[in-house]
Amino acid sequence: MDRLIEAIENTQNPSVVGLDPTEALVPPQVVASFADEVRDSVETPEELPAAQLAVAYFEFNRTIIDAVADIVPAVKPQIAMYEALGPAGVDVYTMTCEYAVQQGLYVLGDVKRGDIGSTAAAYAHHLSGVGAGAGVDAATGDDAADNGESAVFDPWHEDAVTVNPYLGTDGITPFVEAATAADKDIFVLVRTSNPSSSELQMLDLADGTKVYEHVADLVEGWGAETRGWHGYSRVGAVVGATHPEEGRALRARMPHTFFLVPGYGAQGGTAQDVAGMFDERGGGAIVNSSRGIIGAWRKSGKYDASMSADDALDLVAESARQAALDMRDALRVAVYR
Repeated sequence: MDRLIEAIENTQNPSVVGLDPTEALVPPQVVASFADEVRDSVETPEELPAAQLAVAYFEFNRTIIDAVADIVPAVKPQIAMYEALGPAGVDVYTMTCEYAVQQGLYVLGDVKRGDIGSTAAAYAHHLSGVGAGAGVDAATGDDAADNGESAVFDPWHEDAVTVNPYLGTDGITPFVEAATAADKDIFVLVRTSNPSSSELQMLDLADGTKVYEHVADLVEGWGAETRGWHGYSRVGAVVGATHPEEGRALRARMPHTFFLVPGYGAQGGTAQDVAGMFDERGGGAIVNSSRGIIGAWRKSGKYDASMSADDALDLVAESARQAALDMRDALRVAVYR
């Protein structure tokens, strides 16, 4: 987690931009502008809509990354938005991650994987890459032998991924091992921001704790042997901005666990809500905003359907940058007080 912490310190901005494009969040003229280009590249007419959206998503993402790269330390692409488009979307996901890395950003892949055994080890290649020493031999499913060659292909270009803990330690250990070997991180779902999370996470256990509190204790333990220079482990926790009191209590309960805090902005979380999730030095957490930044152009009052695609992308960039600055400034006031 040290690299993320240092990136936050360098920007003095504990925020991450969620790159979660949808057809509604990309100006329609941008999508339309790629129709002719994509038409010649697909084999069947049925492929055209997904391929066209995929190209538009990448141009949209690149525009936002360029607009905020000097403001924020990190971006968080949500893989579901890309997988929805099939193979073309997955390509754009990896291209987006690679482009963000090239611009000096920490990339947090929001993939929410959770499985056990060889399946978990395979998912963990999001962190370890593919090739000699990358963890698992694709042909046998066994640990890959280190034959002295260290060439590893990283198709995903992620610095961290999100993980679902529902299957317990068996589902987490392969990710911790891969993260440790590759100098990367994971974030485990603990107290999520969605309204129905309470159906499971707030259930009472026999010892009087809640389910999410038990998961929090597990997360703190899973990362105990991976603490870095700044005192935080490679195993972070996802704690929603929409639960400020619980987040404050979790901060005390998990002194060595770095928080990823979704739910800011569009879901109702504010800078004041998340302030208690930071440690006494103003560290220990990074706050995500997705629609509030990448969709800011829709609330700018400047959009016109007659705009060219280039003008629409200029508005996307201008609006995203201003929204990222506003979020940074609000967090500075609330956190670094």
